[in-house]
Amino acid sequence: MDKKEKSQAELLKEKLLMNPENSGILMNDEQIGKANAFCEDYKKFLDEAKTEREAVKTTIAMLEKKGYKPFDANVAYKAGDKVYLNNRGKALIFAALGKRSQTDGVKILASHIDSPRIDLKPRPLYEEAQLAMFKTHYYGGIRKYQWTAIPLALHGVVCKKDGTTVEVCIGEADDEPIFCINDLLPHLAKDQNQRKLHEGIKGEELNVLIGSMPFRDDKLSEKVKLNIINIIHEKYDIIEKDFLSAELALVPAYKARDLGFDRSMIGAYGHDDRVCAYTSLMASLNVDQPEYTWVNILADKEETGSDGNTGLSSRFLEYFIADLAKPHGIEGRTVLMASQCLSADVNAAFDPSFPDVSEKRNTSYISYGACITKYTGSGGKYSTNDASAEFCARVAKILDENGVIWQTGELGKVDHGGGGTVAKFISKLGADVIDIGVPVLSMHAPMEVVSKTDVYNTFLAFESFIKA
Repeated sequence: MDKKEKSQAELLKEKLLMNPENSGILMNDEQIGKANAFCEDYKKFLDEAKTEREAVKTTIAMLEKKGYKPFDANVAYKAGDKVYLNNRGKALIFAALGKRSQTDGVKILASHIDSPRIDLKPRPLYEEAQLAMFKTHYYGGIRKYQWTAIPLALHGVVCKKDGTTVEVCIGEADDEPIFCINDLLPHLAKDQNQRKLHEGIKGEELNVLIGSMPFRDDKLSEKVKLNIINIIHEKYDIIEKDFLSAELALVPAYKARDLGFDRSMIGAYGHDDRVCAYTSLMASLNVDQPEYTWVNILADKEETGSDGNTGLSSRFLEYFIADLAKPHGIEGRTVLMASQCLSADVNAAFDPSFPDVSEKRNTSYISYGACITKYTGSGGKYSTNDASAEFCARVAKILDENGVIWQTGELGKVDHGGGGTVAKFISKLGADVIDIGVPVLSMHAPMEVVSKTDVYNTFLAFESFIKA
């Protein structure tokens, strides 16, 4: 039987209208297999890189295997050269030199590798009621009640006065202890239940339980505290004063796992924004002989406003571009004004359990592909980069020509809140910038959820952009 011909209305609909609902069925079995395989290594990356320092260390190891060398500002790099710049072990820039002059601009991918977590205070260790505890100060926009009664691991570094640095990671291996933040039992939570949800757990109640065994000496007070610091000293050779020069954080102790009967999603800590860091990294490693020079940035401090010398409100990107261009007699500003950037960051996926916060026609959906976000900010587009129509069209053309499945999305209804990315900091330097990334469920929770096909299409989007 001949295949039924499409009606005029069906043809017009196909030609003129968007049909994002079909995005989830556009991938064939081979493509879905590639997406699943790609995400196996992504899960390993998540488990190895739960902090920005670990992400930098893991990425540098991957870069050096591919022949990348530390950047030297005095060298006039030529096409095919591959370099990286380590910013204090917490942020990273790496680049591959293209055939074209840098006066034509560079292709920039910019993501962040910090995620919401629980940091230790400078004087964290104390004892009360024969329990040893850590005092904490949460990092980034968390919902504090989500961080109680879950297994936590301690990650970070301690910098000692003798110049040595001690790396700390405890709670990840099956034979290691974990830690937790206690919550109140429901039998005694009558008063707590009267609090507003955002005050259900207060910041000063995010105290971490770390021990209960006293040091065996009846003559001393705070015997549990002494026993704990003695254990820490024996393992890491640090004393209580060393906490002042430490960066230690509690993160979820569980590993990235497939989610759903169909294994179509990944549940893990830190998708925001390591999912975009990893996809942009892998895309970059696939394009080491580019037409245009590309520059990839893995930044710190985005979750707290991008401040500090490892965040993108600082000038480390600007200085890198200037140093890259100077040996060729080119001004850094000339390069930046001609450059194009994908700000690689996630967006909030539509959650059918909480539909009222999303405007359904302009939100992103799980398994509909990579999400382009023209602007972020809040209210009347405050504190945002708003990509130009010309650059939106240019990016959409690249994605369509390369078969990338993509969608658009805003971060919730106009008056329901909002958020930001690093896009506005890079646009201040003169580059054209637009946000693109993976839709995420339960963003900023200890376990976030993404679709494997969205992850893979975001990788394809980044690869297509720097190849174009």
